Amino acid sequence: MQADKVVDYIVNWLKEYSLNSGTKGFVIGVSGGVDSALTSTLCARTGRPVLLLNMPIYQSEDQVTRADNHIEWLTSNYDNVRSDKIDLSPIFKSMEDTFPKDIQDELSMANARARLRMTTLYTYAGHHKLLVAGTGNKVEDFGVGFYTKYGDGGVDISPIADLYKTEVFELANHVGIDKTILNAAPTDGLYGDEKTDEMQIGATYPELEWAMEFIRKREKRMMTKREQEVMAIYQQRHKANLHKMAPIPVCIIPKDLQSSPR
Repeated sequence: MQADKVVDYIVNWLKEYSLNSGTKGFVIGVSGGVDSALTSTLCARTGRPVLLLNMPIYQSEDQVTRADNHIEWLTSNYDNVRSDKIDLSPIFKSMEDTFPKDIQDELSMANARARLRMTTLYTYAGHHKLLVAGTGNKVEDFGVGFYTKYGDGGVDISPIADLYKTEVFELANHVGIDKTILNAAPTDGLYGDEKTDEMQIGATYPELEWAMEFIRKREKRMMTKREQEVMAIYQQRHKANLHKMAPIPVCIIPKDLQSSPR
């Protein structure tokens, strides 16, 4: 990958999109992970106003610290960047106290965290006339659908969604993202513990990237036992999460049932 040229291309794309949309800049949720660190840095490089939000919900201390350190680094290096920190734990606690206990399974409440953050981002975005910049990468957004529908999947633009996770790490290292972020195991941070993406998915990002490329290239060779396992994981998750990645189904009314021509 030509890192310099790819960075410049994304930055120019972001700037042009913001100018053409009539918005002032961008708002990004910073989690302490590499995806949000790269996305926020690329947005900062546009020169447009950028608002970084750290939105912990019972977050582990190291995740919050990584997010805080990255925000401090960006705000000290870019005059167009400012930040706010909103502890959403009390709001989430009120949701836990309000929702019936029998619907509060682990996954549903993890998704509720992501949707609470999305609501917060759009509240800030609407008030300040900013675009919500997504932080999903190619494997998450178009491979296994590893994101929350109307949570971290609820965004206005996706600047790094055509980058594999390994490419995200490459660009993040190129633009100077802190080593503690680069060395941290990827996690969605939705469970209040150190559960990594690999632990949840059952495969690493490089393995999932291999599966996507194997399918794209229509390779015919025999797969190893581990490759068969990874392919099964990939295909199962891709199929199960197509409802996130495909357009919302619309019931089209037949012309003979319509009251008037359309």
